Amino acid sequence: MQAEKITHENIRTLVMDFYAKLINDDIVGPFFIAKLGEDINSELWQTHLETIIGFWTSLAFGKPKYMGNLFLPHTQLGQLKRETFEQWLKLFAETLDEVYVERIAESFKERSQIIAGNFMRNLMIS
Repeated sequence: MQAEKITHENIRTLVMDFYAKLINDDIVGPFFIAKLGEDINSELWQTHLETIIGFWTSLAFGKPKYMGNLFLPHTQLGQLKRETFEQWLKLFAETLDEVYVERIAESFKERSQIIAGNFMRNLMIS
């Protein structure tokens, strides 16, 4: 059943479900595997997942849980392309639609598209 309100628990579900898809994706997965390894249960992955949960929690509730430079790690991922971001957005949107009712999913989708657009501009990806 899709969540009708945002909670820390369903943000955790969103992130965990999304990254379970992402790590197996042929387009986006290799970038994350190259930096974090193939074992999503490793300490390195778990640290990353907690960071991402904190980031989305901060955006959802306006409370600072994420303290860091969101953009910087993406400059170290290699040759990101528009296709990479488009696939990331597609997988994220699919996961949002599974976790949340439409109005909440759409809100997260809008934010993720803005973030991806900013990243592409900053990385000079056209």
